[in-house]
Amino acid sequence: MNYEGQICRPPIEKSSFMLPVAVGCAYNLCTFCTLFKHLTYRLLPLEQVEAELQRVHALGGNPTQVFLGDGNAFGMDTERLLTILKKISHYFPNCKMVNMDATVTDILSKTDDELQALQKAGLRHLYLGIESGLEDILSFTKKDHDIAQAEHAIARIQSAGMIFDAHIMTGISGAGRGIENAEQLAVFFNRTKPKRVINFSLFLHEKAPLYQDILSKRFIPANELENLLEARKLIELLDVDNMQYDGFHDQVELRIWGTLPKDKQKMLERLDSYIDKYRDQELIYSFVPASSQSYYCK
Repeated sequence: MNYEGQICRPPIEKSSFMLPVAVGCAYNLCTFCTLFKHLTYRLLPLEQVEAELQRVHALGGNPTQVFLGDGNAFGMDTERLLTILKKISHYFPNCKMVNMDATVTDILSKTDDELQALQKAGLRHLYLGIESGLEDILSFTKKDHDIAQAEHAIARIQSAGMIFDAHIMTGISGAGRGIENAEQLAVFFNRTKPKRVINFSLFLHEKAPLYQDILSKRFIPANELENLLEARKLIELLDVDNMQYDGFHDQVELRIWGTLPKDKQKMLERLDSYIDKYRDQELIYSFVPASSQSYYCK
């Protein structure tokens, strides 16, 4: 597979066949992200997409799950996306679902008939970068939506039979506001009922625009102890049956995962052990030096 840029997908999609259909991100304005800043967004030729499907098919590949890359494949026009879904079904007859990242704006730009046609063609999970439950933080970090728009978009894809999965980032609200953010996210998720919540606790590259906001004191970052406390509060307040939670706190080498509500107590106890560990230690902040070639990855 030829892939331009860094391969990036939700961890739960690690066993999916990843099919590149675009390069970069059509939006690419979020201030916390550097993953696509060095790329010029473009759709890959349909001939190239089909050639990759033919290559895998010829090798005997017939995956049951496919993930479309790159940043927000859902943003392409519906007819093109339907063409790709049809080709996937042709070459991989065992494929049960196609999943991808999406933005709220891209969902709202499609009609109900288009959403239903995409679901009928095999599209199942859409991963949305919700990131924060606070309106001012969404605006400050240049997300493409507000809370009401996100809730409306989610209701529309769920009505069409698709599944809502969420990306969030503990720490994105800055110092002193983690608990507030957790409370508002819990309210939002308890209403919208995602199947999966993936928490990539803010791990900020020094090339990211948001890091410049730290230098200019427009944004005061939260430390890792605050992020752990925020994650704990969110999990404590979540009340969604059979919801998968997967949380990454890379700087303190912690991953919290499980299915709510059955694993809630186990997850809280594991978080408590790390909270106790770091409560009396020197404060830790999750920054990647500008000299590093690693990029923040959702």
